[in-house]
Amino acid sequence: MSIRADRSTEHVADTPFSVRGSLSPEAVEEFLHSTAVPVRLSCHRPSGDLWMLSLWFRYRDGALECATAASSDVVRFLRQDDAVAFEVSTNEPPYRGVRGNGVARIDADEDKVLLRALIERYLGNTESSLARNLLSEDRNEVRIRIEPETVYGWDYSERMADASKNES
Repeated sequence: MSIRADRSTEHVADTPFSVRGSLSPEAVEEFLHSTAVPVRLSCHRPSGDLWMLSLWFRYRDGALECATAASSDVVRFLRQDDAVAFEVSTNEPPYRGVRGNGVARIDADEDKVLLRALIERYLGNTESSLARNLLSEDRNEVRIRIEPETVYGWDYSERMADASKNES
């Protein structure tokens, strides 16, 4: 999977999305593969107001994949308007992250394959009561595939090298 760096007016037609900011396309991909914090996802409610939520994700084949209950509000919202903005960023200094915009596609998560993979990514296994509840037979799950159009990556490691929450 290659991602194009779009720091100028140069465009490459065969890549899935453009990358801007201080991270290289390879660094963006590595960050999305290796960082296990929830994606913050923004979409429009039917009223036109913005809605924000956090979801577990994995990065695969140029997209962020999330799972949620088929009956959730966000599924209804995305079926009416598939435009989204998103952010995946660290919660502790030094701050690094990727944000962007794109579209969300919704499909059934047959046999909860994606959900199971996300539970293992974030919880380590499927043995907890939370995992068992999420994987219960009576829950219908969907896959939300976020297909980025443009992403912006940043890493403040250098400028925050001597910063700490304990310093005054």
